[in-house]
Amino acid sequence: MQFIDLAAQYKHLKNRIDKRIQNVLDHGQYIMGPEVQELEEKLADYVGVKHAITCANGTDALTLTMMVLDIKEGDAVFCPTFTFFATAEVIAFANATPVFVDSNEHTFNICPIDLENQIEKVIKQGQLKPKAIIAVDLFGLPANYPEIERVAKKYNLKLIEDAAQGFGGEINGKRAGSFGDIATTSFFPAKPLGCYGDGGAILTNNDEYAELIKSYRVHGKGKDKYDNVRIGVNSRLDTIQAAILLEKLAEFPIELLARNKVAEFYSAELKNKFVTPLVPEGYLSSWAQYTLVDKNRDAIMAEYKAQGIPTVIYYGTCMHQQTAFKDLGNKDSDFPIASQLSKQVFSLPMHPYLVVELDN
Repeated sequence: MQFIDLAAQYKHLKNRIDKRIQNVLDHGQYIMGPEVQELEEKLADYVGVKHAITCANGTDALTLTMMVLDIKEGDAVFCPTFTFFATAEVIAFANATPVFVDSNEHTFNICPIDLENQIEKVIKQGQLKPKAIIAVDLFGLPANYPEIERVAKKYNLKLIEDAAQGFGGEINGKRAGSFGDIATTSFFPAKPLGCYGDGGAILTNNDEYAELIKSYRVHGKGKDKYDNVRIGVNSRLDTIQAAILLEKLAEFPIELLARNKVAEFYSAELKNKFVTPLVPEGYLSSWAQYTLVDKNRDAIMAEYKAQGIPTVIYYGTCMHQQTAFKDLGNKDSDFPIASQLSKQVFSLPMHPYLVVELDN
């Protein structure tokens, strides 16, 4: 059994993907070829936003949002401590200060109550300027955007949705990638919608943001690449990856149904043995991971391994525990839920082609 079976997906889509790749080889436009624009249009349509701008990877997508929102030294950007390193890394890379927030114990996502507490704390201390919030759609479930957006509006903060794991998720029919002021996603192969290398995208309804991102991703170019009007980066999605993603996006709605079928099977079988994931009413998860909670994690993972079932820990070290952020002076007691989750969570195999194995 594979934890994520990309080979089974490729076998299913082989003819379509191979044809797409061959088309790129035939026309030879390997950088910013026609498939890139086609993908951007279809991504925007799927998510339900005006603009989708692709880039080299998910971390660059977040970095570009920091640039567009002018995040800089002296700014405080609030983000969950229980997440992948890139979420906080891009804040520090912009010379701003990440301010960590505890998790909701049921959804694993950023806790809106603690978010407001952390904002008030920063305001009271008076050393940093509250500037923005990065909310992460952890394990496929969109964060609590109705509450987070309320908090962002109350304190006049920009809201960034990190939808790298949540692509395909929904809240009352509104799709992940369409929340907040600007959203990002990743096409890393293990993501719900992944390519065969690195890739990412920024999604927004803001025309000004979209134009800035298009400039920043190509060295800050103006009307052409020899008129650079600002300092940018080199972060473009390869045409071949766009071609692959076009076929994967076409298949994605079917795969999303399969992911939910796997999750339903897991929950039915395991709800009396472990703490299983919660999907609140009105929410849809894209199930980037199916994550269980148990205080005897190591022993349980060993049992699964003995049965030939792979398991993985996402994430065993919170942001506030990372060596790179030790100077911020945070303690586990500051984030009791997240600190506990990091010691108890583990994930089971999850991919759309697992339904065949489960049915057998």
